[in-house]
Amino acid sequence: MDRLLLFQDLDQKYLDLLKPLLEPFSCKAGVTVFQQGSEADYLYLVISGVAEMTYKPYDSVLITVGHVEKDSLFGWSAVVGSEKYTSSAIAIENLEAVRIHGNELRKLCAEHPEAGRQILERLASSVSSRWHDAQAQVKSMLEQGMQDK
Repeated sequence: MDRLLLFQDLDQKYLDLLKPLLEPFSCKAGVTVFQQGSEADYLYLVISGVAEMTYKPYDSVLITVGHVEKDSLFGWSAVVGSEKYTSSAIAIENLEAVRIHGNELRKLCAEHPEAGRQILERLASSVSSRWHDAQAQVKSMLEQGMQDK
């Protein structure tokens, strides 16, 4: 948790709520973290390494949609209320991360709304600045996903 820039300076009482929900995850380069269409369980926060995100349209070839590196997130489907991951994640470098089960994060947000608000703001702020209005869109999606479950 101390190595996650995303939660640096987050109120200690909120960190204390979040910390038990985070579990370590690591894998070697070449490992598929999750497949497009598989059950969306976890949101991953990268500590080191790189994951490649790919998408396979039903009628076309596999597309690389991006790379996720240190201090970034992937597996948004688990948080925004999707039942299935909409893309695949493959470690292209040895990957060290922590992950949080989407249901557990939603539960924390429901039981501790102020903590949830601050945590969701941190998650939304981690979205790439290249996306036009992405922070507001992701925050809205996260909040909607929390309400739908």
